[in-house]
Amino acid sequence: MKGCFAVGLYRQGLTHDLSKYEPSEFLIGARYFQGDRSPNNAEREEKGYSSAWLHHKGRNRHHYEYWIDYSTRDVPGGIAPVEMPVKYVAEMLMDRIAASKVYRGDKYRDEDPLLYFQSAKEIPIMHENTRKLLLKLLTMLAQQGEKKTFAYVRKELLGRRK
Repeated sequence: MKGCFAVGLYRQGLTHDLSKYEPSEFLIGARYFQGDRSPNNAEREEKGYSSAWLHHKGRNRHHYEYWIDYSTRDVPGGIAPVEMPVKYVAEMLMDRIAASKVYRGDKYRDEDPLLYFQSAKEIPIMHENTRKLLLKLLTMLAQQGEKKTFAYVRKELLGRRK
């Protein structure tokens, strides 16, 4: 919420991740909570999938997985990532920052969200333009910090005044 507010996304800040309070996500989160990583990964390790994540990603547009469709055209694997609207890329950035702060605690650095993104074993199925923008923002955060990154997002990407 704090990050969304800082860039002028007030409605998104207020409604961010409300699905986590629905029983299908909340109960799984409580059961698998560990404090230093997503409970969805613990559920995934036990069951082979995460029912909470399947519910969550289908209801929250700031997750790139929300924007994956299948294609009737000749697309490898039939998977067709859709370009995310900029306001949801901005919210995704804020989500990644907040998650890194929660999981890293006092050890958090502005490089952490970028390092986490780069540590993926496989390249996420994400529209190329969305990936480029997210990487640009994560790199900016790592090199210039929150203040300059948030100002860029607010003014240049979203065209909003402070």
